[in-house]
Amino acid sequence: MTNQPAQAAPELPVDMIIFGGGGDLAARKLLPALYMAHLHGNLPHDTRIIAVGRKNWTIDDYRAFMEEQSRPFIDAKAFDSEAWSRYLDLFQYVIIDVNAPADYERLAEASRKHALRVFYLSTSPELFTAICDNLSAAHLLDKHSRVVLEKPLGHDLASAKEINASVGRHFAESQIYRIDHYLGKETVQNLMVLRFGNPIFGPLWQAPYIRSVQITVAEAVGVGSRAGFYDHTGALRDMVQNHLLQLLCIVAMEPPVSLDPDAVRDEKLKVLRSLRPMSVADIARDTVRGQYAAGAVDGQPVKGYLEEDNVPANSRAETFVALRAHINNWRWANVPFFLRTGKRMQKRQSEIVIEFADLPFSIFPSGPRNYGNRLVIQLQPEESIQLQMLAKEPGSGMNMLPVSLNLDLQQAIPERRAEAYERLLVDVIRGRLTHFMRRDELEAAWSWVEPILNGWKELNDRPRIYTAGTFGPAASSALLAREGMSWAEEA
Repeated sequence: MTNQPAQAAPELPVDMIIFGGGGDLAARKLLPALYMAHLHGNLPHDTRIIAVGRKNWTIDDYRAFMEEQSRPFIDAKAFDSEAWSRYLDLFQYVIIDVNAPADYERLAEASRKHALRVFYLSTSPELFTAICDNLSAAHLLDKHSRVVLEKPLGHDLASAKEINASVGRHFAESQIYRIDHYLGKETVQNLMVLRFGNPIFGPLWQAPYIRSVQITVAEAVGVGSRAGFYDHTGALRDMVQNHLLQLLCIVAMEPPVSLDPDAVRDEKLKVLRSLRPMSVADIARDTVRGQYAAGAVDGQPVKGYLEEDNVPANSRAETFVALRAHINNWRWANVPFFLRTGKRMQKRQSEIVIEFADLPFSIFPSGPRNYGNRLVIQLQPEESIQLQMLAKEPGSGMNMLPVSLNLDLQQAIPERRAEAYERLLVDVIRGRLTHFMRRDELEAAWSWVEPILNGWKELNDRPRIYTAGTFGPAASSALLAREGMSWAEEA
């Protein structure tokens, strides 16, 4: 899926400048992703990477940090010592207090005057305004510059608008890349091809042929070192407002007129604006908040959320959310979308399940009743597509049993698949905006999510407790059972 970059400037050398270069995200995701892009020849040959941080490090200190903190996140099979050595040579380290304008002179000296500068803001969003203002004052911005913004992009609609306005003072919308790494996953991008490249699905991708849609992003891990951040954020802000709503958009959007970035994002925006607003009564009935208690994951005992370090004893932060959403348009009228995400769940699993409608009448006297076909799109840990259907059981008679047609994408297409961050970072350098959120998308998502947050507050809603190692509170299953449905793993 390619499109022409708006400001590609391919003749310019590339300076990738990472604010927060000594942080956790850089160590675990960005630096390994850039190494893989370098290894496979997807970085321009004259690329340089400038890590920006407050720590009083030399370049040797920073390279030691990369060895200790980033190299373990690179697949051993992909590690090449000579390529790694050449990769380390691409780096510079610049000490900056982002709130000190004078410090940016050091960055101006380190960066090449005529370069395509990509600024990756892997920092707290509260620092975005100061960074952009100071970059501008130091004359480091021009029409070729690009900025990558990491989530969370705001705490509510007002703060999201404030971030957009402060960054927008210095960057045109075509220069801003709001990253959501789920949009970089191969299977998510393949969903566009599945929907719009295969005529078999087109006529069926609507009510009344689809009974429901389930979107699950389950994590086996707890909050870990993010407890301080997470307790002020919760699962709705951390996961639903961005990842799950973006997946919903790709499932529900109309065919774009082309793969031009704005054509695709226009259709996603229409979906977000068509989400049925939730009243307080809707929120009480159609949302479930949860918080994990002590239990076991993969056979190992784990602490409950309230026992985690840096979590207040009376915390009401939700570590789990399930909700029912509706889209007010002709294609999806009366089709419920069930969204679910949580930490310390039974296993790490992200999937989209399209449940097709039951037959109005079955001529087969035996076999499963009310069995709708299901299209299961697995995003992680494996990437696959399954079509669940009925087949005849071997033997006499016409007994039926459920079977799956499996498409293992890795097996079917054994070529190397870039990880999401690698793919998206290369997209930024090449000026491809399709898989990044636009300003109005972000604000439309917040416009739908914020009333849910306010409704919980009005209802004085306490999270329901669920045991770590399960798929969440029982109320989550009841959300579907009311309509005679169940989550995919319960079917």
